[in-house]
Amino acid sequence: MRTRIAISLSPLILLLSFRVVLSQLPLRGTLLNCGASSASEIGGIKWLSDDPYISYGVPKNLSISGLLPTLSTLRSFPFKASDVPCKFCYTIPVFRNATYLVRTTYYYGGPGSPPVFDLIVDGTFWTVVNTTGDYANNASSYYEGVFGARGKHLSVCLGVNVYTESDPFISALEVILLENSVYNATDFTKNAMGLIARSNFGSTGATVGYPDDNFHRFWHPVTGIMNSTSSNQTISASGFWNLPPENVLSTALVADPDKIMELQWPPVSLSNSSYYIALYFADTLFSSSRTFSIHINENSFYNNLEVTSSGLMIFSSIWNLSGSTKIILLPGSTLPPLINAGEIFGVFPVKGLTITRDVIALESIKKGILNPPTNWNGDPCLPREYSWIGVTCSEGDKIRVVSLNLSSMGLSGTLSPSIGNLTALTTISFANNNLTGPIPELSRLKLLEKLHLQDNQFIGDIPPSLAELKSLQELFLQNNNLTGEVPPGLKTKPGLNLKLLPGNHFSQPR
Repeated sequence: MRTRIAISLSPLILLLSFRVVLSQLPLRGTLLNCGASSASEIGGIKWLSDDPYISYGVPKNLSISGLLPTLSTLRSFPFKASDVPCKFCYTIPVFRNATYLVRTTYYYGGPGSPPVFDLIVDGTFWTVVNTTGDYANNASSYYEGVFGARGKHLSVCLGVNVYTESDPFISALEVILLENSVYNATDFTKNAMGLIARSNFGSTGATVGYPDDNFHRFWHPVTGIMNSTSSNQTISASGFWNLPPENVLSTALVADPDKIMELQWPPVSLSNSSYYIALYFADTLFSSSRTFSIHINENSFYNNLEVTSSGLMIFSSIWNLSGSTKIILLPGSTLPPLINAGEIFGVFPVKGLTITRDVIALESIKKGILNPPTNWNGDPCLPREYSWIGVTCSEGDKIRVVSLNLSSMGLSGTLSPSIGNLTALTTISFANNNLTGPIPELSRLKLLEKLHLQDNQFIGDIPPSLAELKSLQELFLQNNNLTGEVPPGLKTKPGLNLKLLPGNHFSQPR
């Protein structure tokens, strides 16, 4: 017996009780036509070039006739086998604590089979992108989810995994701001949602999107062996928390009189997990009503639901499902059951994020290096298998950077003073590179045990405060261009393995 885990013992229900005009609002967010060289307006939507939002990748044009403009360009991400795993990230400005629809779209132009890779948002693995089946049918693929913004930027990353045999790619990226009421039963500080299906039952028309849906959600038509019906009346959706487009409420699948409706939905087998389910109902007969009960498989979802032409929505924020799923409507009145629309999402926990001050410090270090590692983007520590090269992080709820080891990577540039803000560091090694400039002040790194900066081109004095770091056990500075006097405290510091020569030009103390 499957059990439902929810805040209350029955799904939350919302009746239409107010009216707000929300039709044809402009989309709020960032919509990127990946690989395009300039902005454009397509279908009333402004699409931007993705260049300002990512620092890596190769734009490409597809010479295939009949493609939608957003599919005719893409960005590809070449990688080396030695770099695996690595991630390539878009950085999108967002409003902190707001909720966003995130959709990535793919159309592969060949040759061979499309690559398989991971999709990551901030520090959380979302899903595996596998477009092989759609590509075989000459179709595009998209993945849609809902995420809470925990900072001023949201990173959307493509992750190269062990199954990735060719370069990852992306055709379009949308990060769209949602109204506060939409999907607000989910705690997006703890969970995110990945779309399984969004259906417009009884419709024989095209997929509904913007401008009918103010957030550019896609409502796909679903018919079948059951009766379909439609209504000429306009049903306002302004009282539905999820704000569905009004026209999806004007069509429905209807059971035969005195018959049970059994609808296999969603049309895919589900993994054993938790799901968000929202079902939408509106009587297509004006000033009419009907009563029926709803089961999902063998479990009661809602009993004796009275549906009128005003319409209503019922949902559960967490419902456990596995395998094939049936929506069962049991008649309780003269008029038979009907259903107008439905949404189902997989619910999954979001991981933590590297603490902000460590991220800011690492970004400053990245800016000081002229040729930083290509995978230094997105969250530095998460997901764990995609942490930045040379960066080691702590475990637990408070994620800190504890080690930097970028020895022998051919790095040039300077070492930012912001490295002194990484107060959880125990090890720093930039040995055998081409870094120049002074050694930064590191007096706040009370946990630092090893500092290896040998075989570079650092100049200036050794910071005297290094002698005050009680945990410091190894200090290697040989083969640089350092000058001045060696701080006396370093010479007499007990237990310190100190290497200063050859290659520096220290003066003798007076």
